[in-house]
Amino acid sequence: MTTTESMDTDRGAQRSMDRPATPPAAPSTAAETPAPAAQAAEAPGGPREGGAHAACEKDAAPEGHHAFELPRVTALLMHALPRFVEGVIAPVAVFYAALTLLGLNGALVAAVAWVYGGIAYRFLRGHPVSGMLLLAAVGVTVRAATAAATHSAVIYFLQPTLGTLIVSLSFLASVPLGRPLAMKLARDMAPIPEAFLKHARVHQFFLRISLLWSMVLFANVAVSLWMLFNESIGMYLWFRTGIVAGLGAIGVAVSVWGFRRVVRNVNREPSAA
Repeated sequence: MTTTESMDTDRGAQRSMDRPATPPAAPSTAAETPAPAAQAAEAPGGPREGGAHAACEKDAAPEGHHAFELPRVTALLMHALPRFVEGVIAPVAVFYAALTLLGLNGALVAAVAWVYGGIAYRFLRGHPVSGMLLLAAVGVTVRAATAAATHSAVIYFLQPTLGTLIVSLSFLASVPLGRPLAMKLARDMAPIPEAFLKHARVHQFFLRISLLWSMVLFANVAVSLWMLFNESIGMYLWFRTGIVAGLGAIGVAVSVWGFRRVVRNVNREPSAA
């Protein structure tokens, strides 16, 4: 290679090195964010932020409105049915079967064993033992001991009937005091917002329901006392249980229907305003 050709080659290489790099290819049209959409996304009131804000405003309740959703009746029944069978039907069946086969003392022992057996079952299974169940165990023990000392089944069933009378009078006394006992029980059983309970319509509803349950429990006491002193223990157990269950079912049905009606009316008030 000649000197002239070598110099020309060096100059070509120098020019190739000095040439600026090829600019990157522009993003494809599909990958680009359109300017109006990008500006709208960055703007405080754009569709993304503004849409979320509007959705929050739509879901949020108006100021002063305290909505409450009542669980479905079927869910309430499925929740209460096992407890009703365990706490009402099964003890009667156990007591009556033991009374027929073993006599009064055997029935008293079976009733106590049923309650404490339920506590032991929950403890061994790792399930929590409620305070209500512990109180029921203490009450059954005292009733059984009193009935065994007096050798009278009437005494065994008379004690809870007198307790029901006291509860009935408590419901009745709470009405003129303006502090309905039904409201306190509802607050203990379900997570009802305090603001909802303070609504005047809701307060009036619980006053009426307290009066209703006072009447239901008093009817329960009247039927129980009449049958306890005029019928056999077998008739008392089954007919009294059926009548009390029917009265309780009517009271629950009226309470749930009335509460659902109040919930609808209270939740509808801001819209009407």
